[in-house]
Amino acid sequence: MKLISDPNQTSLVDRSLDAVWHPCTQMKHHESLPLIAITKGKGAWLFDDKGNALLDCISSWWTNLFGHSNPRINQAISNQLEKIEHVMLAGFTHPPVVELSEKLSALTQGHLGHVFFASDGASAVEIALKMSHHFWRLNNQPQKKKFVCLENGYHGETLGALAVTDVAIFREAYGSLLQDVFTVPSPDARKAKPGESADDVARQAAKKLELLLEAEHHHIAAIIVEPLVQCAGQMAMYSPEYLRLVRSLCDRYSIHLIADEIAVGCGRSGKFFACEHAGIWPDFLTLSKGISGGYLPLSLSMTTDKIYRAFYGDQMQQGFLHSHSYTGNPLACAAALACLEIFETESVLEKNLERSKDLANAFAWAKTDPRIEHWRQQGMILAFDIKSESLKNSATFSRDMFSASMAKGILIRPIGNTIYVMPPYILSSEETMKMGASVQRALNQVLA
Repeated sequence: MKLISDPNQTSLVDRSLDAVWHPCTQMKHHESLPLIAITKGKGAWLFDDKGNALLDCISSWWTNLFGHSNPRINQAISNQLEKIEHVMLAGFTHPPVVELSEKLSALTQGHLGHVFFASDGASAVEIALKMSHHFWRLNNQPQKKKFVCLENGYHGETLGALAVTDVAIFREAYGSLLQDVFTVPSPDARKAKPGESADDVARQAAKKLELLLEAEHHHIAAIIVEPLVQCAGQMAMYSPEYLRLVRSLCDRYSIHLIADEIAVGCGRSGKFFACEHAGIWPDFLTLSKGISGGYLPLSLSMTTDKIYRAFYGDQMQQGFLHSHSYTGNPLACAAALACLEIFETESVLEKNLERSKDLANAFAWAKTDPRIEHWRQQGMILAFDIKSESLKNSATFSRDMFSASMAKGILIRPIGNTIYVMPPYILSSEETMKMGASVQRALNQVLA
């Protein structure tokens, strides 16, 4: 048994390596790629234990919308802390969870009027999958229990969410535990052949989905998609036309549409919900990450009155018997309400239109760099791919680029050969230009 490290004799990094099992990490890599000990954050910047500053270009895994240590969110949590820090949501309620649910429903114009809370994104996906499955059982169609997901899609790493994830590195070890699903082609616009548009790719992908639904709809409960951007799938972006076609197909074949907006919601796409670009609403919509501004674990699954009513009855077994200890935590809801207030009072979506232009200008160099292909942008997400022939070592490129960027004072985390940025909504034009120039210098170093 290990003894507790002496904080006066052992560095924070060494203590972490001894005691903490870090996520999404091969721990042995930290023998050559040291951990960074972050001791504080302010605005878009993180500071390590040596006082070095890092520009947080990926919003700390896509969560931070309005900067670290944001005064308004800090104050909202502090105010709530003086009232009630937590109470279980079974049999009880409290003002922050009610107000947050009402505001989110209003943002969908009432289409999604019921909110079920959890803590992390994968849990919100599990809720949507289970609700869909249970709905069909309650409607005397128990055979409708299979799910459809997109090629290269990602929805989380709990077993239900992992079953509808099509990223091999996450599935390989656990495939034998997972439910069988139908996987259909992604509408990834990078598939366009000469003369084809993103809309053409979307229609082709939707046609493949139509063929599946025509044959199997009696057995299918729902299809799950990440609207417009498949984030963990190397930031694959696609046309809103696909969402319109999928909505129509789901209506025709009586299948639920689950929109996983955990990464793309809360303004990332240019609108508050990415589905708004297509003018459609899903049957379930999941949110997490940015909804609490990157402050506290909070996730949720929103659904329609029709689905809610199917569970409403006299029998306990008819209810949705799912729970998390910290469901609807008041502190997390207070942080989310502060974020929504910032959206309302600071015209965030309108200002993000200008910020997205700054983002494009900062990376204009990448459009003409011969080593780069598939430059793309959706709102406050910008990405491009490094051509395979330009890579010195494809197996280590993402780690090499991470290290080189850190040395330049910026935090990015490439996915394979895809470089992307997804910064907080508070960057100045100067910080945005610094980000673009620093990525270029790091890339030149890595590919030299």
